[in-house]
Amino acid sequence: MAQLFPEEWDRLNNALPPGLRGAGILEGYHRRLSGPHVEVTLRAARDWHDWEAASILLANRDGLPRRWREPRYLLARARIVVHYFRHQAWLEDGALLRNAARLKGIPGILVQGRLDLEAPLKTAWELSVAWPDSELVIVENAAHSPSSTGMARAIIDATDRFRDVLKK
Repeated sequence: MAQLFPEEWDRLNNALPPGLRGAGILEGYHRRLSGPHVEVTLRAARDWHDWEAASILLANRDGLPRRWREPRYLLARARIVVHYFRHQAWLEDGALLRNAARLKGIPGILVQGRLDLEAPLKTAWELSVAWPDSELVIVENAAHSPSSTGMARAIIDATDRFRDVLKK
């Protein structure tokens, strides 16, 4: 996303104090979000979410979810996201695609916003091709957030289909 939002990326990097910038952005934000000073951790959480908001606002004309105004939510979410990114979700690069064939016989529905810049459609497409029993639902004019136009409906429809199968 930094290529599409260089100003926001620069702002995120420069929000870190110089002493933390050399550690890398994920390590720097991990340290800021884990610190003892509430005002510092909340500022870091806000900075992180301002960065993420750049892509969300591009496709979601309704604005950010209301919970993004709640400091406790922002802090918890930023800590979780940075933690997972720091550890690369505990997956080797390409592991999911390499092993997708093992999901044969297990149905799945992948719901993906066409305008998702955080997790590009190409990734979901490749997984749908590699996963024999999956279906890819592409939601037009939607981004990464379930609050993007059409995403909630597509997710509910997908889960309802599984509920209906289980009722039989």
